[in-house]
Amino acid sequence: MPGVWSTPVWASAPQLAGLPGAWRDDRGEPFDLRTLQGHAIVLTMAYASCHRVCPTTMRRLLQMQRDFDRRGASAEFLVIGYDPDRDDAPAWHQYRETRHLTRSNWHFLIGTRTAVEQTARQLGFEFWKYDEHVMHDTRILYFDERGKLVETREAAGYETTLR
Repeated sequence: MPGVWSTPVWASAPQLAGLPGAWRDDRGEPFDLRTLQGHAIVLTMAYASCHRVCPTTMRRLLQMQRDFDRRGASAEFLVIGYDPDRDDAPAWHQYRETRHLTRSNWHFLIGTRTAVEQTARQLGFEFWKYDEHVMHDTRILYFDERGKLVETREAAGYETTLR
């Protein structure tokens, strides 16, 4: 959100169009990122059984949604699952329902292991498996309506400057 984050992204930043396009959503339906062209996008990566870091990230995303609403602006919120073996459609659907993240502009996406790893690498998300857990970054990215990454922030550090 321009004016909300202080961390700019430079000219070599990845664009949404350069990411793998084919995903599945939390209903198990195909989801193509190209359908979001022309929309501002807030994107993060998470995993459904995370109990420590991801809930903080979701609270930050909800705060951002409220900021958009207060400004009369809109954005699509994308949460890409880190763990395609466990983060299947039923897991994300339950996650979404129990946390009341049911607005139509929120999308919980499942990809192949290759798509997830490629996306994480392109966007600078680091993650690795440790026993049954996924250790990971807590970044939130903001893409403008042209699909260009314009701002990034650690979820733990997000505080709005809007009043």
